[in-house]
Amino acid sequence: MTDQSRIRNFCIIAHIDHGKSTLADRLLELTGTVDKRNMKAQILDSMDLEREKGITIKLAPARMMYQDHVLNLIDTPGHVDFTYEVSRSLAAVEGAILLVDATQGVQAQTIGNLYLAMEENLEIIPVLNKIDLPAADVDARAAELMQLIGCAREEILCVSGKTGAGVMELLDAIVARIPPPTGDAVVPVRALIFDSFYDDYRGVMAYVRVVDGALKKRQKVTMIATRADLELLEVGAVTPNGLIASDTLATGQIGYVVTGLKEIGGCRVGDTITTGSGGHALPGYKEVKPMVYAGIFPREGDDFHKLREAMERLKLNDSALIYEPEHSPAIGYGFRCGLLGMLHLEILKERLEREFNITLVVTVPSVAYELLLRSGETRVIKSPLELPDPSHIELIREPWVKLDLVSPSEYIGPIMSLLQERRGVYQTTEYLSGARAILHYEIPLSMVIVDFYDKLKSVTAGYASMNYEVIGYRVADVVRMDMLVAEEPVDAFATLVYRDEAEKTGRRMATILKDSIPKENFVIKIQAAVGGKIVASERISAMRKDVTAGLYGGDVTRKRKLLEKQKKGKAKMAALGKGRVSIPTEAYLKVLKRE
Repeated sequence: MTDQSRIRNFCIIAHIDHGKSTLADRLLELTGTVDKRNMKAQILDSMDLEREKGITIKLAPARMMYQDHVLNLIDTPGHVDFTYEVSRSLAAVEGAILLVDATQGVQAQTIGNLYLAMEENLEIIPVLNKIDLPAADVDARAAELMQLIGCAREEILCVSGKTGAGVMELLDAIVARIPPPTGDAVVPVRALIFDSFYDDYRGVMAYVRVVDGALKKRQKVTMIATRADLELLEVGAVTPNGLIASDTLATGQIGYVVTGLKEIGGCRVGDTITTGSGGHALPGYKEVKPMVYAGIFPREGDDFHKLREAMERLKLNDSALIYEPEHSPAIGYGFRCGLLGMLHLEILKERLEREFNITLVVTVPSVAYELLLRSGETRVIKSPLELPDPSHIELIREPWVKLDLVSPSEYIGPIMSLLQERRGVYQTTEYLSGARAILHYEIPLSMVIVDFYDKLKSVTAGYASMNYEVIGYRVADVVRMDMLVAEEPVDAFATLVYRDEAEKTGRRMATILKDSIPKENFVIKIQAAVGGKIVASERISAMRKDVTAGLYGGDVTRKRKLLEKQKKGKAKMAALGKGRVSIPTEAYLKVLKRE
């Protein structure tokens, strides 16, 4: 059994693409945890989706041995949508490697993740990565790090995750600088669950950090929050070579437990495992509040039960996902899902389609609005369809975020114009060394969630990075806009828009629908309406069939008669065809994008 003083628990935090997973590969290789012949790039990224997109989506723990010390590493994601994964990892460790790409320098999520680590009072080891690249500017980047965290130049380590240069010195620094865990081995067990997933054969499994006491195989334990009682079927260490079972998970260790629970709700991330008479709950990481809401529906109505089961499984593995059943007259039964951002929505959709083989339709994402009603009641709505009659509403508030943008100084002008278009409110500018600036803005969340990141990248030639956090709700002048197809409202297209942008948004949506809906034998009207007023409209002309093709000369009245008959037929079909216009799934997905 390892003495606590020989345990080091740490994670790697960085901006997206700064080389966390590659550095983790080198640490695993140089400590001999993974044989050279079994080594592959991004070994801790186990999902196909992570490998294809080249990003980390799920945190991944791994245990290594180095100089008689046990090193427990947690590799974390970098993208702003997965900040909750980072916050969970930080709650389970004592130290963090703050990794910065020596070619790009400090980026927005470097700062965001650093603040999360500081809140947990972690020991931070600043590291510059990718020093083997010709574009690496070690001195300028070191100056940025010194300015950011107030450290001395000699505290900053320089490594290359690709070639392995400097990684042995980093391992020595982890042993020397990161404090060992300080749990009490003789009190009743307390362990924090920081991730969980479902195994078809063994039920719910959880990744845990043992804070006090020890977890043993066949031990009877209780979950403090869910009050579930269970017997641990297995405990052990997580390594890149798989799960290695042991009899005990000692104080201060990170590992896995097999709960045997078949009920997914019994094991929650952030919960504390304790023995029957056990102590108080550990402070779990902060509760995640979803920011973006979207409807997810199966393309085939029969797949609804399959989708429900898939959502339950993913919820266990993705604690930021919140969902409730929803019915849409246009698309049938599905779920209204609460998510952290657009990448989160995209990953959820891809995982459902790949892992559970369900074809999906996703509706327009929206943010949650807070209503103050005339009756004095406050209500939160997640969908435009929940908006009550305007005469009952005193005011509507929308979520605002604090936005930090890091960019080379020459792009400040284009960034400011983009933010002005998006209703951003300027706060301050800070300058980092090396002609780079951090712009601080406050902006409505609805202006950031859909395509803001793409636009930011295009106006800054790909150099800018962003990070945001919600700061509260502010009054917004928004109205509900309905889309009518063949004079029938389609609920799935209802959106909340700013009053002064209703006409522009209505025109854009009407044009998208005009291009996406196939022609019928009658004219289809597409209209955008706010209240009873039509603010934009388009027409899809009827399919033309030449009814006079069989005529060969003769009186013009015969031709007129046939055209008149066709006209009446079309009018009758238009009257009968209301609500029968088939709207292809592509139309729903096109409306999802802002442009």
